[in-house]
Formats: sequence, C-alpha cells, structure tokens
Amino acid sequence: MIDSVRSQHNPHYGYHRPKSEVGATASAKLRLMSEALAGNAPIEARRPPVFTFIRDSLPSRWQAAMAAGSAILLILAFPNFELWWLAWIGLAPLLLAVATTSRNRIPFVLGLLWGTVFFYGTCWWLTYPMIHYGGVSALLAYPLLLLPVVFVSVFPALACLSISVVVKRFGVAAIFSASIIWVAFDWLRGAVTGMDWNALGYSQAFHPMMIQPASLGGTYSVTLLIVLTNAAIAFSLVRQSRRSLIISAAVAAIIVLLIALSNPRTSMRDRVIDFKNDTLIVGVQPNVPMTRSSERGYQDLLERHLQLSQTALATDPARLFRRRLIIWPESPMNFSYSDDPELQRTIANFAQTNHTPVLLNSLEPAPNGGSYNSAILVNEQGEKVAQYDKIRLMPFGEYVPLPRWLPGSGSVRGIVGEFTPGSSYTLMPLGALRAGVFICIEAAHPEVARSFANEGADVLINISNDGYLGPTAVMRQHLANAVFRAVENDRDIVRVTNSGISAYVAADGSVLDTTPSFQEAVRTWTISKGGDQSTFYTRHGDLFAYGCVLITLGFISATFMTKRQYRER
Repeated sequence: MIDSVRSQHNPHYGYHRPKSEVGATASAKLRLMSEALAGNAPIEARRPPVFTFIRDSLPSRWQAAMAAGSAILLILAFPNFELWWLAWIGLAPLLLAVATTSRNRIPFVLGLLWGTVFFYGTCWWLTYPMIHYGGVSALLAYPLLLLPVVFVSVFPALACLSISVVVKRFGVAAIFSASIIWVAFDWLRGAVTGMDWNALGYSQAFHPMMIQPASLGGTYSVTLLIVLTNAAIAFSLVRQSRRSLIISAAVAAIIVLLIALSNPRTSMRDRVIDFKNDTLIVGVQPNVPMTRSSERGYQDLLERHLQLSQTALATDPARLFRRRLIIWPESPMNFSYSDDPELQRTIANFAQTNHTPVLLNSLEPAPNGGSYNSAILVNEQGEKVAQYDKIRLMPFGEYVPLPRWLPGSGSVRGIVGEFTPGSSYTLMPLGALRAGVFICIEAAHPEVARSFANEGADVLINISNDGYLGPTAVMRQHLANAVFRAVENDRDIVRVTNSGISAYVAADGSVLDTTPSFQEAVRTWTISKGGDQSTFYTRHGDLFAYGCVLITLGFISATFMTKRQYRER
C-alpha cells in the first residue's frame, strides 16, 4: 500500500536502471567533458559560472518595466510635480514584481533599479552646485551623481530581497509585511547615511490630514501606511479572488480609520492676537546672490537686511506688540559677529533704536582655530544673549566625511571648508517664550527639533539658505522636512530663508504665508506661548521605527528556521 502511494508521487521509486543504461549515461558525460575540453561544447556549457550568475540575476523586461514605472509614479508624487496621491498606488507595481519572482537575486536587482530611478529623479538637483559653482561639466556631473544614488539604492534593494524571501516562505499574504520591512530599511538608510531624504511619507507633507500619525511615529508611521496600502493592492492583483479583494478593502478601511482618528484638530486653530503677551516675528528674505561677482558689496547687502527689517517693522507703527523679533536667515554673506566690531555696532544700534532683538546667522570661532555655523541672538539692548552652534553639518558642504590619510581629501577640504559641530541644544530667550533654532539641513534630522522640544522650546525656528541649489525641487522638499518636524513635536515652526521658501508652519502641518523663490520678501507672524504638551514622538523618538526593525529581524530569522526545518523533514 505504502509502496504503491510512493510510486504514484515518485516515478523513480523502486526503479533500478539496468547496467546498460548506467553505462550509456556515463559515456554521455565523458563525451560532454571531452567536447568541452576540445572547445566544441555547446555555448551554455562553455560559459563561465559568472555569466550564469548574471543571467539568473537579471529580471525580465516586464519586471524591469514594473520597477522603473513604479519609481516614476513615486517621483511624480514628490515636489515639484506634487501628485501626492500617486504615492498610495505607485509602489504596488514594484511589490507585485517582487512577490511573483522565483529567484532571490532578481528582487534585489529590482529594488536597486527602483532606487536608482527614484532617487536620481527626485535628487537630480545635487548636480546644480557642481555645474554652476564647481565648474564641472554637465556631461560629467550627471553621471557622477549615479555613484551616491546607486549606493543609497542598496537599501530599497535589501528591502525587496527581504520581502521576496518572506513571501516565498509564508505565502502571498505575507506581502503585507512589506510595510514593516520597508520602514526598517528606511531607518537603516538614515542610520548609515545620516539622511532619510525623500522617504515615502514626505510625499504627503503638504496635506495636513494625511500626516497626523507623525506625532506617534514620525515620518516612518506615514511611510508604513503608504506601503501597507500598496501591499493591499499588490495582494489583490496576485490572488485575484473575491476573498483577496475583501481583505485588501478591509486593510484600506483600517488605514482610513487610523488617519481619521489621528486628526482631532482643525487644520488651523483660530487665534485671538494678544498684543501684550504675543511676539511679533519679522522674517527677512534678502535674496543675497550666491556668486561673489555681485556688483553690490558686503555693506550694500547688510543695508538690504536692515532696510527690509525696518520696512516690516513699519507694519506695527504704534508698537502694539510688547515683544518683537527680527529674524535674518542663514546667508552666504558669512557674517562674523564676534570678529567684526563694526557689525556688532550696526546691529546694536538697530536693535536699540527699534527696541527689537535680532536673530542672525554668524560664523563664530571654535576651539583649535575652527569655526561654528551659529545662530546669534542680540537683545533690544544690543547685547548678545544666546548662541546655538549647528550640530548636524552638511556632508561635502560644511565638512568632508573622508579620512585625512585618503589621497586628495586635503584638496576637497580646501574647497569645501570644515566647520566644527556644536554640542548643546541652546534655547533662545524671547521674553516668556523659549525658541529652538535649527539651521538649514538640520530640518531633515528629526532628532534636532525633537531635542529642542524636550528642552522646553515653545516654538521652533528654522533659518536656511537653499539658494546654492538653484530654482529646483529641493526648495519644497526641504520645506516638507520642516512640516514633519512641526507635526512630530506639536510645535509651530517659523522658517526664514535667504532665497525661499520662507513660511509659517503651524503645529498641525498647515503651511501659511509662503514667500516666492529668489525674490526679496518680508513676512510678519505672531507667535504665542502654548501649553506644555508633548507628543509620543517627542517623548520616545523613533521607537516605532525600532519596533519595525525588530519585527523585520524576526521575519527574516523565521524564514531561515522554516528552511532548516523543511530540510530536516
């Protein structure tokens, strides 16, 4: 009985080949070996193993098209295209291709292809300073960008490989784990490169209703919901059954419910101006040119700052506000407050005459002959009362992340310069308010704004200069980072830039009163002391992302355990 069953499932069970057949097989093998040595073997037999490896790693045309098409859809979801809703369906083609492939190497290649197209398409503006300020030919600059883009693309490639392995071991329904796995490798990208720029969640930055979960898990929580929606679409396409459609619809309904529950507030709470306790903020956008060949000298540009500030203060002729503050942006002028007595006198006179403190960017001395990129607060008596030194510096912009023994690193430092990072989150005293000021790219580092909030900042101020990257999508992408910092910490953010985009970002993510790009502009806003509220994200940081990493490690470990148990059986 058992033998008959075995013979049905294994046609070779109980079958012994005759000696003549065995001899014929051996002769055939010897013949192939001799032909291969003689160079007469078929092409497939003569190919080295590396060619076979490469061939087996290449996706089919439709798989490659699905990955590239997915990347293009997601590029359109980001600035400057702003088709934000495409993010909720754009990743589905990639997940579909990953879930239906049979070889593990192919999902890795698909993820690498997706990442290369996506990151190149959303960060092409990195070539702008190379071409316009570095003197690098466009024919060289654009290919050079491929090097960092391919490196960053390794992380979505690893995510796709992990998703494929989990789906193979646990079935198509395991595709829903893609949301957790994707977040885990997004976090890993930030941990390794120091930047999670254009994580999928940032595509929703300018739609406050969609980003309120950030108060719980930061950008990662919004990214998870986006990937989960795409996974539901891919699941229904793979299964193509009524049951799969019901499951996918249920997942989508849960996501909608979670987003709705995270929106207890209106888009912008109404405020009654309290002239006695509120602070009038004057944001100055001077549009200082990046090139040093400008016809206007340093003194003329300084006068531009003062004139724009004076014009804005004229909107409050009766000085109804007891407290006022002038904010100047990060600037290419390289103010050096501590080393420039004339600048000190000029700002002191302005502050005393107008009874208004001034917050400005300054190049400040650091130990061992170094320099800080700092924010300086000069009070209405003309005295410097606070200084924050930028902690998170821009790679290849404010420091060179290369070992000193590496050939050529000294030359790069000579061109770029080398700032000293700060070490403390110093708050700026504004009467009853305390402000946390972060500089430029620090808006892309959630831990900076979070640290200021934990230190007791009532409001956050971001001074920046995106002018060196030209009139490109980076301006709105950078603003998107500031929007998430506001929602994560439930703090209003005042963003003042050299050439745009300056704006007031409410604690719920509403972006108000933006300035045009590459034009002189001034804006006035009022800020008031809020409560001592603290969000889950402010208290616990990236705990949500850490959980996704641990669960991903569990998924991957389980696949290896299942594989070993299968072999043992």
